[in-house]
Amino acid sequence: MSSKEDILKRYRANIRQRYDMPDLSDIRGITYPDPLLQFMQMTKNVGGNAIEVSKDADINQLIRELYPDAKEIASNLPEITIATRNPDEVGRARDLNGTDVGVVRGLFGVAENGCVWIPQQMKEKAVCFISENLVILLPKSQIVNNMHEAYRRIEFNDYGYGTFISGPSKTADIAQVLVMGAQAARSATVLLVDE
Repeated sequence: MSSKEDILKRYRANIRQRYDMPDLSDIRGITYPDPLLQFMQMTKNVGGNAIEVSKDADINQLIRELYPDAKEIASNLPEITIATRNPDEVGRARDLNGTDVGVVRGLFGVAENGCVWIPQQMKEKAVCFISENLVILLPKSQIVNNMHEAYRRIEFNDYGYGTFISGPSKTADIAQVLVMGAQAARSATVLLVDE
């Protein structure tokens, strides 16, 4: 028997009273009168940016205005015509190194924490993490109130991978100083678009 099994066996032997697991089926989580407004505020609170985009706006021009110095833009989305790299066509993930702006599509956002569910929709998911700046296109009608609702909506495609992203990468581990872009994108902008 391994040490882990031995330890667990001793714990089980010393349990005096057992309790049934609570019924979690009735947990609803927090709700908001205006989930879109709450999502936009939480995105700002976590260091990101959320912009409502009008139906007739030119997304490519908006990205150029937001990141005027960007030379390398990576995306496999058909509406992003300014992309200079396609994460479906690179030989390996490190070929995306040096990407100034990565543009991806989120399926839904979560109002309580400003995160966006992004299933892998490209060969190289590294574009979500290696880009200096990340732009997420998100239908503004696809905002849920809380993570309880979010987890019920998660689906995986053929890649079998997805992630929640909330604002830019950040850490305060070193000398308790907040550093943005420590492990991934230095900025994250959610463009809330009409479907």
